[in-house]
Amino acid sequence: MRNEFDFAPLYRSSIGFDRVFNLLNNAQRLQAIDTWPPYDIVKTGENDYRIQMAVAGFADADLDITQERNVLVVKGQKAEQKEGEYLHRGIAGRAFERRFELADHVRVENASLTNGLLSIELKREIPEAMKPRKIAIGGSQPQATPLQIDAEKQVA
Repeated sequence: MRNEFDFAPLYRSSIGFDRVFNLLNNAQRLQAIDTWPPYDIVKTGENDYRIQMAVAGFADADLDITQERNVLVVKGQKAEQKEGEYLHRGIAGRAFERRFELADHVRVENASLTNGLLSIELKREIPEAMKPRKIAIGGSQPQATPLQIDAEKQVA
């Protein structure tokens, strides 16, 4: 049994949260959960993340990684090779597309393929204008004496 939530009442009393509501609506619409290829998401630092995907049998040329705004898309398409007749095929080589929703200000730093593991390094970089800043309280410092304009001096 599946419950669907109506976010319409929240739209009336909030401003600027459209993206959050869209993410929640998209999460509800997921029909079947595709578990291939398996992946891990690891937080490696305060603002650093790594996605590791098991893509055994895929080469660098078979994989495509793109970042479109706040979505990271990883696609795999393996070229068909006729190397004889398969009696059993247990190594998955089917095409896939995996999407990851990224938060604002998250960008891909690096991607590498080693021993069948695709590692994608991500970093969240918050702009200076959005970082917390310390505000000094100016009441405790003595103020300089105000500047005065001298009247014109007449020379005799």
